[in-house]
Amino acid sequence: MKHPKGGGFKRGGKKGSTDSDPFFEQETKKRRKVSTYEDEDIESIDSDAEENGFNGEDRKGVDEAAEEEEDEFADETAGEKRKRLAEALLLRTREAQRRQREERDDDDDDDEDDEDDDIVKTLMKKQQEDSGRVRRAIASSVQEPLSSDEFSIIVKHRKSVVSVALSDDDTRGFSASKDGTIVHWDVSSGKSDKYKWPNDEVLKSHGMKVREPRSKKHSRESLALAVSSDGRYLATGGVDRHVHIWDVRTREHVQAFPGHRNTVSCLCFRHGTAELYSGSFDRSVKAWNVEDKAFVQDSFGHQDEILAIDALRKERALTVGRDRTMLLHKMPETSRTIYRAPASSLESCCFISDTEYLSGSDNGTVALWGMLKKKPVFLLKNAHAVVADGTTTNENGDHDYVNSSTTNSWVSSVAVCRGSDLAASGAGNGFVHLMAVEAGAIRPLFKLPLTGFVNSMAFAKSGKFLIAGVGQETRFGRWGCIKSAQNGVAIHPLRLS
Repeated sequence: MKHPKGGGFKRGGKKGSTDSDPFFEQETKKRRKVSTYEDEDIESIDSDAEENGFNGEDRKGVDEAAEEEEDEFADETAGEKRKRLAEALLLRTREAQRRQREERDDDDDDDEDDEDDDIVKTLMKKQQEDSGRVRRAIASSVQEPLSSDEFSIIVKHRKSVVSVALSDDDTRGFSASKDGTIVHWDVSSGKSDKYKWPNDEVLKSHGMKVREPRSKKHSRESLALAVSSDGRYLATGGVDRHVHIWDVRTREHVQAFPGHRNTVSCLCFRHGTAELYSGSFDRSVKAWNVEDKAFVQDSFGHQDEILAIDALRKERALTVGRDRTMLLHKMPETSRTIYRAPASSLESCCFISDTEYLSGSDNGTVALWGMLKKKPVFLLKNAHAVVADGTTTNENGDHDYVNSSTTNSWVSSVAVCRGSDLAASGAGNGFVHLMAVEAGAIRPLFKLPLTGFVNSMAFAKSGKFLIAGVGQETRFGRWGCIKSAQNGVAIHPLRLS
């Protein structure tokens, strides 16, 4: 396999050595106690840590328990780990089935005989939902938000938040902003911890190739962020043209992937694997193996800058670019399927299933696509409409003056609750739209008021809440500015019947 110039890695020498890499140390280090930083812009304003059980003694006990668990299973093989996790899942399923029988007060022997059949059906259904073969019907159970239900900022940033992500268990969140800050925070309490950039020597030993002066302004500006399904790796990318890999457990930098010739604009992990896809302004998509710290392959096809990327379990990457096209990259076959948007530029995209996709355009339209048709299956026009004469509609139905009417209608983010029919879109017109994806159509549900440019969104896997990265400026550039917006991560609870 031929590697692009600057995209390979040396096996020997100091650059390839893992002796000083904290990720490969054998001894388990005690996790640093979360401290309060001098930067007052990164803080929690939702609730006090002690009220949520995160005082110093409790955290110390949790860390010690985590260390003991890591030491206990340190020598197990991959097969032994899979067996242990499968047995734990089976035990939890049996307990859930037993509780359901107790609630029904049904002691019939026939029900006990059918317990194994029920467990098999439950596990098969869960596996089909996780793989996307069966779509969960969540949208129909979403209730209309109450007047007290609204977006609340749980983590503040100094500049606009450009990307957010959730761990697979919905307990931890990650956010990146234009000031280069990368934050790891707790969903329930909002307690946050910053990732600290290492010095130049460490970055070089991890594979970074410095092409620009370190004194250049915004050299640490991050534009993309993604977390792996197992919660071990965090990937970030930005204007320094590198894909940076962090160890979530230690909050330390472990690898820098060079290869892109321009800004890294989007990132995503393939579900259930350590394979990472990156998109860039250099019009290329690259695949990396994070565990092996290796470049895998690249894919081309866009004629302009790539803006967004998404992936599911299959080796497929969905991208949109400024060339008004959406591409489905089939990585093993090194082929692409091209979808063209009608009279609009695409800004965002995401998978609904392996055969259906969602996209947002710069004219306020949200489109539903099918794998077998090169044009949209359904168009939800004016989903984020902006009225004429430089005014936009706020949450009260009134018209407010804004400095850029077209910028506020850009659908800069779309998200789908994984394996379900619940979707959302965000722009800068003061609303986040909840939608239901039905057979060949999109049905609007509710409007959730949120001031600012919604640059990124993520649903909880359970569908119980939605997080949004919001800011005063758009994700790329400064074409619009909403002074009344607050830079940070917002969360909105969703009531399910």
